[in-house]
Amino acid sequence: MLDHAWIAARIPHQGSMCLLDAVSDWSASAICCRAISHTDPANPLRAEGRLGAANGIEYAAQAMAVHGALLAQASDAPRQGYLTSVRGVQLYVARLDDLPGELTVHAERQSGDGNNILYQFSLQHAGRCLLEGRAAVVLDAAALKEAKP
Repeated sequence: MLDHAWIAARIPHQGSMCLLDAVSDWSASAICCRAISHTDPANPLRAEGRLGAANGIEYAAQAMAVHGALLAQASDAPRQGYLTSVRGVQLYVARLDDLPGELTVHAERQSGDGNNILYQFSLQHAGRCLLEGRAAVVLDAAALKEAKP
């Protein structure tokens, strides 16, 4: 089962920073995860007693990392990705912590190569879109640094 323990073993985020609870569905191009950590008063992303909607980008970034782990070959060394930009982000709510029950996190790979990937992402609650946007991920930032003149 692709539960919280499975996820935590495959992404760099540990302890309470591992925000996702399970993978609901995935394919070569997309992933859908569930999360309830937004309801936890000890959520490390909370500020001034609330969890703002923009923190949903971190939920999406973790879903992208899990997607990468699922696509990696078992013999591949784990690669740590870096979120390099987000674009077209639309927030439809002010906060996440006042929503009871699960969040659904979707990420779909739009394009990419072995090192750069573009994802479309969204967070939903009870069928309602909370936020959406696009994110660019670099899988090997060291290679970019070496490529600079």
